[in-house]
Amino acid sequence: MTDSPQPHIPYELPVEGIDLGGMISQVVEANKALARFDGHLEGIQNPRVLLSPLMTQEAVVSSKIEGTQATLEDVLEHEAGQGQPEEQRKREDVEEIINYRTALTYGEQKMAERPFSLNLLKEMHSILMDGVRGQNKRRGEFRKMQIHIGPPNSSKEDASYIPPPHFKLPDLLDNWEHYYHSETSDHLVQLAILHAQFEMIHPFMDGNGRIGRLLIPIFLHDKGVLSSPTFYASAYLEQTREEYYQRLSDISEEGDWEGWIRYFLTAVEEQSKTNSAKVKKIADLYDETKDRVVDLVSSQYTIQAIDALFERPIFSSVKFQELSDIPRQSSYRILRALEEGDVITQVRESSGRKPALYVFEPLLDIVGTYA
Repeated sequence: MTDSPQPHIPYELPVEGIDLGGMISQVVEANKALARFDGHLEGIQNPRVLLSPLMTQEAVVSSKIEGTQATLEDVLEHEAGQGQPEEQRKREDVEEIINYRTALTYGEQKMAERPFSLNLLKEMHSILMDGVRGQNKRRGEFRKMQIHIGPPNSSKEDASYIPPPHFKLPDLLDNWEHYYHSETSDHLVQLAILHAQFEMIHPFMDGNGRIGRLLIPIFLHDKGVLSSPTFYASAYLEQTREEYYQRLSDISEEGDWEGWIRYFLTAVEEQSKTNSAKVKKIADLYDETKDRVVDLVSSQYTIQAIDALFERPIFSSVKFQELSDIPRQSSYRILRALEEGDVITQVRESSGRKPALYVFEPLLDIVGTYA
């Protein structure tokens, strides 16, 4: 008879005995790549607007790791006023993705007002789970019962991981929060440890993976590593999902922190390179678009129009007017000029009470293709 699987109790932080000496070069390269990415960010006048689709794509990919199937286009079309997708599963997916982005924005805003805390973590969780699958599982509160991780409807005996008992959470989370606020020799190594420890503690009934990934840009900005909290790592983690979970499992089963840290540093370095290339392309596209639109449109609202295209690259005529805050007649005149100048493409004509739908394809080609 095999022994019943037991809950894993993570060791207190900081982790003792990690040999960073053998990975110094990797630590340096990851920090260099992230610094180069931040340099691109600092060269953008309004990263919040220009990189808005990248934030939405991060929400899409991070949610995809947990099993959602909706795409960037599904989310943007919904926000353009096209209504919910017909398929119920996809409707739920879109709602979860929008919640993820809202929780990330909320966390960034609150961090500008007060230090990071476990209360902020719970507030973000409450937003993440609002009105979606899992909303009745102690939304915004730490769990009060034992759980196990495994296939749907699986028993404890079939669990791939059993987090610590709920009565251990106060001490574990207090230690985790204290380590968050501590000063260490390298913030990327510290972040790797924080992310893994959070996933092993698994403090919520649901949504732990997404909250753990939300913390990545928030932590990097909070520690001054990034000038803007816009580093999104979920694409690499999703592409290497099997290794992502295996490396986390190796910590609880074998104490292999070094293997996890090496993996996380590789994720940061590779994602930094990808993000840098995308940010540069977006900045170049903004300059090119500005030159084209200035030639096509003689208006005091030119910059407002361009910013609206970059913030929401799929939009209706009504949403364009709302987002840009341009007077109605002027916004329609600008849209006609942009369409005639091949800056935007109309993908659906107005019909009845439904306004025309447009797409700014060059931006979607950078962030994610429009299908």
